[in-house]
Amino acid sequence: MSAPDIFSSEFARDPYPHYRIMRDAYPLYFHEGARAYVLSRYEDVELALKSPVFTTESYAKQIEPLLGRTIVQLDGTEHAAQRSLIGPTFQAANIRKKFLGLIDETARGLIDGFRDRGEVELVGEFVAAFPVGILAGLLGLPPAERHRFRGWYTALLRFGLNLTGDPEVTRAGFAARDELEAYLRPLIAKRRHDPGDDLLSMLASVELDGRRLGDDEICRFGMLMIFAGGETTEKTLATCFRNLVSHPEQLAAVRTDRSLIERAIAESIRYTAPTHMVPRRTSADVDVSGGTIPAASEVLCFLGSANRDERRYERPEVFDITRHDVDPARAFTGAANHLAFGAGRHFCLGATLSKFEVQVAIGQLLDAMDDIRYVEGDAPSDVGLFLRGPMELRLSFKPA
Repeated sequence: MSAPDIFSSEFARDPYPHYRIMRDAYPLYFHEGARAYVLSRYEDVELALKSPVFTTESYAKQIEPLLGRTIVQLDGTEHAAQRSLIGPTFQAANIRKKFLGLIDETARGLIDGFRDRGEVELVGEFVAAFPVGILAGLLGLPPAERHRFRGWYTALLRFGLNLTGDPEVTRAGFAARDELEAYLRPLIAKRRHDPGDDLLSMLASVELDGRRLGDDEICRFGMLMIFAGGETTEKTLATCFRNLVSHPEQLAAVRTDRSLIERAIAESIRYTAPTHMVPRRTSADVDVSGGTIPAASEVLCFLGSANRDERRYERPEVFDITRHDVDPARAFTGAANHLAFGAGRHFCLGATLSKFEVQVAIGQLLDAMDDIRYVEGDAPSDVGLFLRGPMELRLSFKPA
C-alpha cells in the first residue's frame, strides 16, 4: 500500500477511503507533486491550525498576487489588530440587527422563482446565487447592480483555486479585480460622507492605530470576503441540504423541530466539510504523529480527514444530527469541536454569518417544499479537491 496521491482522479472522486489510509498508515508523508507534507489526523491538523509554529505564509502564492497582503496572511499583533477591527461586525448580535433582513429577503426572492413549480435544480437556481446576493448586499451594492457582482465573484474565486496556473483564469482574475475596484472606489467615497449600515460604510469610518483605512485596504478586504465567504457558504448549504434529503428520518425531525437546523448544519460540516484542505508553512521543526516536519516546509492540513477521524469521533462515517461529540452551541465559534472552520487565531470570522445564512435558507426551503425527493433517485456526489460539494441537486417536491 502506498501513500494516497491527492491529485489522482480516484482521490478527487471520493477522498474518504484515502483519508482512512492516510490516518492509519501515513499520518505524515511528503507528497512529491504538491511539494508538501500531508497531515490527516485530528490532533495533528488541530495542532497545525493552533500552533504559531505553523504560519499562514503559504497564502502568499494563492492570494497576494491578486490582493496583496491580507488578514489571512497576517500573524501576531498585526493580525490581532485587524481582527479586532472587523470582528464585531460578524458577531451574532450585529448580524441579527443589520443583516438578517437582507438574508431573509434574498432567500425569499430566490425561492419565489420555483416555489410553485414542484421541481428545482437547487444548486443552480438557489445555492449559487444566495451567498453572492448577500455578499453584494453586505458591501452595500445597489440591488439593481448586484447581478454584475456574480461575474466578478466567479472570476476572483477561480483565481484563488487555480492550482494548475491556467493563464486565462489568471487573466480573468486580474481583470475582475480591476473592474470591481473601479466600481467600489466611488461607493467608498460616497460612504465616507454619507455612511449607511453596510460593510463598506463600517470600513470607511473605523480607525486602525489612529488612522482611517485607505481605499486600497477597503477594496482588498471587500474582495477577500469573496474568497472567504462565498464558495464555502455555497458548499455548506448544498451539502447540508443534500445530507438531509438523503436521510429522510432526520429531515422529518428537522421539519418538525426547526431548532434542529443548527444541529444539522453542525453535523453536516463535520461529516462533509466544505473546505477539505488548508495550507500552512512551518517556521521551525515540529513533531507530529509519524515524525518531524522540518522548518520552512509547506504543509497541507486535511480538515475533511480530521473531521472523520475515528480517534476523535464515534462512528464518524455516519451522518447523525443527534451525535453527542459535536456541540452545536460551539460549532460556529472558536471553541468548536470540529475543524470545518479552522481553529485558533485564524478561525473563520464569517462562521456565524454562514450559519445564519444556511439556517434561514433551510428554514425557508422547508417552508416552501414538502415531500422532497431526488428526481433521479440517487444522491449526487461531491465534486472538488480542496472545496467540495455537489454540482447540482435535482429535486422534486410538493409545493407547501
